[in-house]
Amino acid sequence: MKYSHITTQNLLERYYESRDSMWIGLALERHTYLLLGLCMKYLKDEEAAKDAVQQVFLKAILELEKYKVTYLKSWLYMICKNHCLVLLRQQNKIVDASSLEQVASSETDKMEAIQKEQLASLLEQMLPLLNEAQQKCITLFYLQKNSYQNVASITGYTLLEVKSHIQNGKRNLKLLIEKRLQDE
Repeated sequence: MKYSHITTQNLLERYYESRDSMWIGLALERHTYLLLGLCMKYLKDEEAAKDAVQQVFLKAILELEKYKVTYLKSWLYMICKNHCLVLLRQQNKIVDASSLEQVASSETDKMEAIQKEQLASLLEQMLPLLNEAQQKCITLFYLQKNSYQNVASITGYTLLEVKSHIQNGKRNLKLLIEKRLQDE
């Protein structure tokens, strides 16, 4: 792929700077299979799913002209899911709210699990970038489930130092993760 070295976020930025539809086309193309799979799950028909993906892409292009989107993948996912639900309602295939809630709930659970897994992976990558005191305190407190008092006795830091290292470490981790997500 010619532009595979460019992150989706960078493609979006290039689109917003130049309004050249080539950039948004490349970004959308990367999500075709995700959206097709989602449409197949809801619509249970390959042709209808392919049509739905095309309609979602058209809607996305129109919306991206009006609004600035930060996280394209999750935004497209929601547009696609809502589009499929509208199609199903129009076909009267979903009559009761409980079946709709079940499908939506299982999708939400899957997305949350994926996001938690990605966050855990990011945390694992970013933790070594903290200073030693913050790494120790965060590892002992959050990962090993020690109390503040136990962390203080294990590390030799005072209780105030432990709380400070944890608070600063959390803030630094958040900043590092946000920076990584922006770069992707």
